[in-house]
Amino acid sequence: MSKGKYFDELHVGEVYEHAVTRTVTETDNLLFTTLTHNTQPLHLDAEFGKASIHGSIVINSMFTMAFAVGISVSELTLGTTLGNLGYEEVKFPAPVRIGDTLRGETEIINKRESKSNPDRGIVWFEHRGYNQKDELVVAAKRVALMMKSPANIIQK
Repeated sequence: MSKGKYFDELHVGEVYEHAVTRTVTETDNLLFTTLTHNTQPLHLDAEFGKASIHGSIVINSMFTMAFAVGISVSELTLGTTLGNLGYEEVKFPAPVRIGDTLRGETEIINKRESKSNPDRGIVWFEHRGYNQKDELVVAAKRVALMMKSPANIIQK
């Protein structure tokens, strides 16, 4: 099992380009959309999609965000996060369509030590996803509570 990075191993300004890529299939979109009870016909109905401003089915944007965050886990937070504290900003500047191939990167945009617990800190990540044309399709700022490495815990 690979391991994520501790709070003290993450530095503001670092950008991690993730190796995992994914071509989004109709099945991916159908399963994700129905599992989350999202009945928006733009994600499920080809005829509705054709008549929309998009001209086709558009992939569920929550799938797109979940992909961008999910591909960062094994490299950055696996076993070292204590949980998500929230998402401060999420943007979907371009739609994702069936057959698009996605890739992603994560930038460490801020961090601070916990004010109440010396064994942890708070990290702000910006997850960005791109399609095969290098168009930005998602940008999500996530705040996570991260463990410090045992060697760097200073008791107060």
